[in-house]
Amino acid sequence: MIRHAFFRAALLVLSFALGFAPARAGAQGPQATPAAVERWGSTEITLPGPSTGNPFMEIDFSATFTQGARKVTVPGFYDGGGQYKVRFMPDAVGVWRYETHSNRPELRGHKGQLAAVAPSAGNHGPVRVRNVRHFAYEDGTPYWQVGTTSYAWAHQTEALEQQTLKTLAGAPFNKLRMAIFPNHDDKSEAPRFPFAGQAPKAWDFTRFNPEFFRHLEQRVGQLRDIGVEADLILFHPYDKGYWGFDRMPADVNERYLRYVVARLSSYRNVWWSMANEFDFLKEKSMPEWDSYFQTVQASDPYQHLRSIHNAFVFYNHTKPWVTHVSVQSGAIAEDYERAVLLRDVYNKPVVYDEVKYEGNFSRRWGQLKPEEMVLRFWMGAIAGTYVGHSESYEDPNGMMWLAKGGVFKGASPPRLAFFRKILSESPSAGLEPIDKWQGHPFAGKHAEYYLGYFGLGAPKEWPFLLFKTGLQDGMKFRAEVIDTWNMTVTPVDGTFEIVKRDNYYFADKNGRSIALPGRPYMALRIVRVQQ
Repeated sequence: MIRHAFFRAALLVLSFALGFAPARAGAQGPQATPAAVERWGSTEITLPGPSTGNPFMEIDFSATFTQGARKVTVPGFYDGGGQYKVRFMPDAVGVWRYETHSNRPELRGHKGQLAAVAPSAGNHGPVRVRNVRHFAYEDGTPYWQVGTTSYAWAHQTEALEQQTLKTLAGAPFNKLRMAIFPNHDDKSEAPRFPFAGQAPKAWDFTRFNPEFFRHLEQRVGQLRDIGVEADLILFHPYDKGYWGFDRMPADVNERYLRYVVARLSSYRNVWWSMANEFDFLKEKSMPEWDSYFQTVQASDPYQHLRSIHNAFVFYNHTKPWVTHVSVQSGAIAEDYERAVLLRDVYNKPVVYDEVKYEGNFSRRWGQLKPEEMVLRFWMGAIAGTYVGHSESYEDPNGMMWLAKGGVFKGASPPRLAFFRKILSESPSAGLEPIDKWQGHPFAGKHAEYYLGYFGLGAPKEWPFLLFKTGLQDGMKFRAEVIDTWNMTVTPVDGTFEIVKRDNYYFADKNGRSIALPGRPYMALRIVRVQQ
């Protein structure tokens, strides 16, 4: 306990604003006092090296971290000013030793060690796929994706970006989709760019701009600190040739991907989205997309989640480098069985990252009423999938959440906070559709938990009726009526004891129905009473 307390104290002393614990690089022997970093935190090793020539192109730098028989090789990067860095996210508590590798002798063979201590509260590790079609943090804590999108929020003024972070800190969203490259649709000049050179097109694609990436890292770290996953969009078509980042040569794309992964993969909250509306990037072929996926997969020592987002053409999500399905579609509002079908086709988690947006924008994709946005989240949950939000309310100053962040103007966020709370109280393994091809609006876990949603329907009662799988005579259940718009949960009096009525269903032995208020957006929760 004394040793653990010492390491925790060391961690607090050594951590700095970006969330990194610096590990000193030893000459040829282990450090006398190991640097401390929490499990799934990030430690950074910095070495001085050559600054002449073009270090981005000419110098290789990496490190191997070992703990017992385990070895993790981590790519390094040049951070400008003659500084070379490698960042490591330990996934196990204990001492880790490292040694650097390079094609330059001054960067090669540096050895040292660091101590990984227990994670702090709120640090559950990276999000992983769990139970085939769901997510959980690496420590096993369930992760219920309730995401939002703000493409260019990290390309704004300091004041606006801080306002966006403050908004997110008080919001229900635990994932933010955001673009690495600036967005020309934003209609304001980006304050910084990823390559050396001069806007709009005089770029030196052989040299990165470290200041751009330091700013991006700062924002990703701040998202991590408020519990928000950063779903980083690596390519997008909204440059439209203005800066040329959407049509760089393949070798530049590959080099860019490796550099981004080297700089950002040690952040536990990172997801990789290969592109937004990838099929609008006409210069890139399907084999190229495969290659880019494989580059990210091979470069990332931590294997963060990977996806790709569609416009009109679906990528083949069955490919092994795709961890989950990212979908643009509003059809879930009309037919939740389509979402169930996608789960079965791909056998992976399905995230409807774009289901159109709440707002009053002139374009057809930006006119959802808040009730429609909330409905899409509930329909997605009943299908065993996940849904994403954004807002597109018109503003005379161009302050649209979808584009720039800022503050929410719509009525859906508090309802989505209520929705997320309901999800957090459901079975930790994830909601599974129940009798999915019969249109029965329930998901959950047979014989244990049932969550039903009536959507636009407005029934005045629901005859208590459960499908037979896993049920036995005498089981008892309690029920609650949930008003998803007014955010209330009303218990139904008494319990329901079930008996077998025919070859297909079990029903309450008294034939009792549950009274409903006869308005839309109602849900029903039925939970087994343990005897």
